[in-house]
Amino acid sequence: MPGPFQPPRVSQMNRISLPAPMREELAAIAVDGYPYETCGVLVGACADDGVRVEKVFQARNLNTERARDRYVLDPDDLMSADLAAREAGLEIVGFWHTHPDHPARPSETDREAAWDGYSYVILSVSGARVEDLRSWRLNGEGFVEEQVAA
Repeated sequence: MPGPFQPPRVSQMNRISLPAPMREELAAIAVDGYPYETCGVLVGACADDGVRVEKVFQARNLNTERARDRYVLDPDDLMSADLAAREAGLEIVGFWHTHPDHPARPSETDREAAWDGYSYVILSVSGARVEDLRSWRLNGEGFVEEQVAA
């Protein structure tokens, strides 16, 4: 059995399939958590045509000092998502977090914490609504935007 937290097989396409019910689930979590950053894990599979998300997991943000503009994903929640993924024959394909009152673009802090090959979905949230949802993949030193599809 492979060890926990294996890097995903990298797709050659910059595309992520995130069905509407999962986008709605993320939006509800984002609005509920506003004005603080919320975060979590994306579970699914990688294919030649891109990443397919099958399930989203919310994780606790352990950053209590700067929770309005930083997050630290709880490692216990990460391990729980990884275990659930492996039990379902899936893998961790990425992570998601919110940017309260800021654009859905990766910050320098996001880049410093990111791992190659994973998708990073960012939701821009303002008050009672999500303004934007975009996905990015770290490719070496910079992020490449992924097309978000249903």
